[in-house]
Amino acid sequence: MNFTVVVGNPKPESRTLGVALAAAEALADSLSLPAGPAIVDLSVLARRLLLPEPCAAVEDAVDQVLSADLLLVASPTFKGTYSGLLKVFLDRLPSKGLTDATALPLLVMNSPLHALAVGVHLHPLLVELGASVPAPGLAVLESELDRLNQVLDSWTSQVAEALGSQTPGRETVPGRKSADGQVPGRAPALAGLH
Repeated sequence: MNFTVVVGNPKPESRTLGVALAAAEALADSLSLPAGPAIVDLSVLARRLLLPEPCAAVEDAVDQVLSADLLLVASPTFKGTYSGLLKVFLDRLPSKGLTDATALPLLVMNSPLHALAVGVHLHPLLVELGASVPAPGLAVLESELDRLNQVLDSWTSQVAEALGSQTPGRETVPGRKSADGQVPGRAPALAGLH
């Protein structure tokens, strides 16, 4: 299984990276994943993302994300939403490029007023890209960093429950429909809109 973590903080060695790595380790333990994740740290790619000429490092990062079975997408909260750096990177993915992935959104924030951003902004972006987002996203307040393990224990339990006893990936969660015919994590179609 390909487990990949994308970190959308423009600052190298950021708190977001630290939280994402801790969350990835907790997920790997909770889900009994055989190997650690691949890390796509966008701070390393920031200067290359908007260049008009192709960049091998950016293309490798895109390929890594497109091949993910399980994708943890982490960002700091800027202006009440995810970072522009993360958006620039995700805009490079093809339409519905994450159809085979199970994605988990994570935002690190200073204010509890932004706690809804993970579900209101980042979750829909991942769904728009085709990912299944079957579990609630994680909003980590900077004031919670001293008890991050407790926050992660609670969240990974929710993720494990949402994924059931199955290993997330191409054969399981993304294509499975619920009793109401909806694919978990995807917004239901609105009647009358096409």
